[in-house]
Amino acid sequence: MVSQYGDSAMPKKSSGGKMTDKQKMDLKKHMDNHKDLQDLSPSQMKSHRMKMMSRMRKGMSIKKAHSDIMK
Repeated sequence: MVSQYGDSAMPKKSSGGKMTDKQKMDLKKHMDNHKDLQDLSPSQMKSHRMKMMSRMRKGMSIKKAHSDIMK
């Protein structure tokens, strides 16, 4: 379907989508910190990572996403 903007000028979604390289690196560092603490089981680690990813895709920072999960 061709929009009134043309193929190359389609408006982008503001939320969702892929994570940037910086977000991926920040998430990796965050998860490495949890591994050092040994406070979560492997299934809890995966769950925490998935929750963090979903919030980061919406534009939240690591700190904000983590505090949102830990409420």
